[in-house]
Amino acid sequence: MDAARVLVVEDSPAIRESVESALVAAGHRVLALPDGAALESALAGFRPDLVILDVLLPGRDGFTLLDVVRRTVPAGVIVVTARDGVDDRLRGLRAGADDYVVKPFVLAELLARVAAVLRRSGRAVPVVEVADLLVDVESGVVTRAGTPVELTATELRLLAFLAARKDRVATKTQILGAVWGYEDYAANLVEVNISALRRKLEAHGPRLIHTIRGHGYTLRE
Repeated sequence: MDAARVLVVEDSPAIRESVESALVAAGHRVLALPDGAALESALAGFRPDLVILDVLLPGRDGFTLLDVVRRTVPAGVIVVTARDGVDDRLRGLRAGADDYVVKPFVLAELLARVAAVLRRSGRAVPVVEVADLLVDVESGVVTRAGTPVELTATELRLLAFLAARKDRVATKTQILGAVWGYEDYAANLVEVNISALRRKLEAHGPRLIHTIRGHGYTLRE
């Protein structure tokens, strides 16, 4: 089955870039837009299987765009917003959203929700693959050279984030924000969990998580 097509509408460049990178690394085809100005043409040309919609957008808001999506394509929809009130959640779900994610979120959680919505619609969801490392975020299954690797929930989120940015450097601040949701949390928390994750992965093969001195970490062959 072809890769699932995911349309992302998010006005924050940082969030849009990180979500796009994570989805591409997970094996999806991605089109990312900063607002809904070109939504109709994107829906017609890209024909997404899933749409990730921010609510607080310039111009038409996410709830208005959700109605456009529902009238145009048979795609799943995940609404993403900083609003965590029950009324907003109910409004999104009643308008036809398949799921609702509140900011700040960790990328591993979003990837799992994307996978769940795609599976419910009958779409195959590929796992993340780096060398002989396979990561299935939704099921929590990680294998190295065909051998299962047991990870904690935090280690799985950390690995999923690094895998989403494979071959790119992730700073400690970026990792803290994505994995723990706190950019000002103790930086040594990252070091401790990186070390634990390395030990588990390197028990089955050569090093994949590399330290880029003065910058951060990267996952690469």
